[in-house]
Amino acid sequence: MASIVSGYSVIFTLSNILLVLLSLSAANAQLSTNFYANSCPNLQTIVRNAMTRAVNRETRLGASILRLFFHDCFVNGCDASILLDDTATFTGEKNAAPNRNSVRGYEVIDTIKTSVEAACSATVSCADILALAARDGVVLLGGPSWQVPLGRRDARTASQSAANNQIPSPSSNLAALISSFASKGLSTRDLTALSGGHTIGVARCTTFRGRIYNDTNIDSNFAATRRANCPASGGDNNLAPLDIQTPTRFDNNYFRNLVAQRGLLHSDQELFNGGSQDALVRTYSTNPRAFSSDFTAAMVRMGNISPLTGTRGEIRRNCRVVN
Repeated sequence: MASIVSGYSVIFTLSNILLVLLSLSAANAQLSTNFYANSCPNLQTIVRNAMTRAVNRETRLGASILRLFFHDCFVNGCDASILLDDTATFTGEKNAAPNRNSVRGYEVIDTIKTSVEAACSATVSCADILALAARDGVVLLGGPSWQVPLGRRDARTASQSAANNQIPSPSSNLAALISSFASKGLSTRDLTALSGGHTIGVARCTTFRGRIYNDTNIDSNFAATRRANCPASGGDNNLAPLDIQTPTRFDNNYFRNLVAQRGLLHSDQELFNGGSQDALVRTYSTNPRAFSSDFTAAMVRMGNISPLTGTRGEIRRNCRVVN
């Protein structure tokens, strides 16, 4: 009798261990490029069509969605926490200093989510939609494409304090940039490649005023051009292209600008200022294929920052609110 009880005990224990292992496996499931192949086979077409309409309407939105993805991933991982609206009882990330009156494109994600829900209800996360939309925005502006690993789930919370502290500042020096990216598991090569996303989009005067009035490692004609629309005081929201040459085309001119000391942000020019990234910047400035290859690989790595998978998080029905 004792041996029978002992046998049941062993079986029960093994069953418990198996359940725990299965639970851990589900909670830590890996991302996969074909995650929705059966559950939402038209997902990528839906996202691409919506992004095409958005970028055709306003070219800048390609850059805006790319930045939205970056700001999401750098705050506790790629979990769509940045998309959550503030409420009377909840403070999200939208009004954190790096995002307030700056990050945009939320309505584009809303539109895509509505279309995706109509096709595949309660199936695709807002986090995955944002990852796909960021890729498509780059492609639509002439940049490289890449396979996007999918299977992220959406956060049920957000952190304004983390957004204030974890997103690199446009006034950061190289050491701070390297440290910030390293804290997310990204290398210095990833840092420089991902910074090349500034080949598209614009920045507000308040983010580059210090650069054009105070920095000495800046082309004088470039500084004068930028000062014309960014006074020493006032005009904080006046805009300037991050890439003065081809601001609406994804290419390697951003790096050519850095070599010519025409980086718009202080943090941009820090990548080419007698430091460890000078050689790589020169490489990217003359080898667009090298830049494209490293950029796409870095985007996949950034998209893998602390995703919620398996049973963690949720699939939001509305990207602005938890279910």
